[in-house]
Amino acid sequence: MQGMSERQYAAHAGLSRGAIQKAKAAGRLVLLPDGSIDAAASDARRAETTDPSKTRKPSGPKLKPVPEAAVAAVGETLREQGLAAPAVGGGTTFLQAKTANEVMKAQERRIRLQKLKGELVDRARAETLMFRLAREERDAWITWPARVAALMAAELTAALGGGAQVEAALMQKVLEAHVRAQLDSLAEVRTGLAG
Repeated sequence: MQGMSERQYAAHAGLSRGAIQKAKAAGRLVLLPDGSIDAAASDARRAETTDPSKTRKPSGPKLKPVPEAAVAAVGETLREQGLAAPAVGGGTTFLQAKTANEVMKAQERRIRLQKLKGELVDRARAETLMFRLAREERDAWITWPARVAALMAAELTAALGGGAQVEAALMQKVLEAHVRAQLDSLAEVRTGLAG
């Protein structure tokens, strides 16, 4: 009966050749008369004589579970680029995840370049500026009737001639009602655009 060489038994046992040589020198392997190793008997003897606390655990892949949100993000990125995306709950392959990662990096670089060129602006800053401009315009419209009512009343009185009199307070109320109606309709349009 022919046994295994040190190299063959090392591959069989999943150990290094040096570890097999040490086990052979320590007498933990069963040798055949020709000096080769009896694999079955040596496996049994090694199991009996090996300290379990000193054995290596099989180094299988220690993969952490991937969150469903990450898998969904990969699928969404691939779909945006017109590529095949995995079904929800179906496994995402490494190649799909790597492709999605490269697509995301390219998108981030494009956005960063557009910002450097001045083609993009910070959204929060733009919203703040637009809000301030809209408030200033609204305030100007609201205060306009008080500023021009007396002048308009005087001009209308002069234009009507005779005994007609236009009161500044009445003119201001009419103008304020008109401005508020216009601002309300603008607010409805803005709400419709935002929704």
